[in-house]
Amino acid sequence: MTTTGAAGARAAATAGQSGAVTAAQDSPRPVDARPTTGQPRAGGDRTPDDAAAAVRTRGLTKRFATGQVAVDGLDLHVPRGAVFGFLGPNGSGKTTTIRMLLGLVRPTAGTVHLLGAPMPDAAGRVLPRVGALVEGPAFHPYLSGRANLARLDAADATTDPRTRVHRTGEALERVGLGAAADKRYRQYSLGMKQRLGLAAALLRPRDLLVLDEPTNGLDPQGTREVRHLVRELADGGATVLVSSHLLTEIEQVCTHVGIMGRGRLLLQGPRAELTARRGVHVVVRTTPRGVQPGLAELRRLGLPDVRVDGHAAAPADEPTLVAGLPDDAPPPQAVAAALVRAGVDLVAFEVRRPSLEELFVELTGEGFDVAR
Repeated sequence: MTTTGAAGARAAATAGQSGAVTAAQDSPRPVDARPTTGQPRAGGDRTPDDAAAAVRTRGLTKRFATGQVAVDGLDLHVPRGAVFGFLGPNGSGKTTTIRMLLGLVRPTAGTVHLLGAPMPDAAGRVLPRVGALVEGPAFHPYLSGRANLARLDAADATTDPRTRVHRTGEALERVGLGAAADKRYRQYSLGMKQRLGLAAALLRPRDLLVLDEPTNGLDPQGTREVRHLVRELADGGATVLVSSHLLTEIEQVCTHVGIMGRGRLLLQGPRAELTARRGVHVVVRTTPRGVQPGLAELRRLGLPDVRVDGHAAAPADEPTLVAGLPDDAPPPQAVAAALVRAGVDLVAFEVRRPSLEELFVELTGEGFDVAR
């Protein structure tokens, strides 16, 4: 589904185009059989923290009719101007959360504020400022990319028809579809369909972009282009919430991260701060005879957490030593020199900075290759 704003929802839906957000309406997926008495509330619950955030949820919960709790008490905070990486294994509740943020699914309980305004009460004035790509785009197969965008644009009563041609053309060029603009959608590859979904979200300036797996189906060049586009949007003042299973994309573009697991938000905050908590380590590959003197020298230098890494991807005859490198430790060059003076054979020496993947695996117990 491609989400492009609230203004054209009714017209787009009438024509069969799933190209706009509608406020507080469920998609035809499982929803609660019980009354949703905990729907987001307006006015009185707003705090300064809600107003300062692009996205703020409190106790956001979704329980399906089967009893499954897809999202459990989510307190999400996405600062304005951030590029927020929303991570989690398959089935962790990310997409359900995104649907609730956009008003596509009603929550069982909790509150949602988008761009400082309570949802769904303020949907009519907030959603036109929000662009989104949710679970892949859906367009008319026998219309061209250009015609599909023009149709979406026409469904938005706030747009100027006199500038429609320019607006749709610019969006297509921005995502690299200028040469295929007049090709029928049914002839598009998966990557081209993703690009058209992004173009739909960019038909007008947005304060908040919500992108669910935006690089799905793209080749490496397309992935780089999306990464550049996300940076460009953030540099222009937009807040971008991006859900992705590609760890490298998150690490390269995101300023903040939230990690989901089994419906709960396990951790969130500035990416650099979250990974820095794990600390920097020195990693030393040596020979079997260098293990004991190496361990002794690292301990003599006062480095913490000195150990042999039994899981390192190194040859059996090149054991790996690991030690913490806190801020008050000797610099890496001094550590390497001390090891050499102690007679330790150095096959390799590196400073390993904390990894987002390590943090993800530690929190969820799953490898990132299965994350969505």
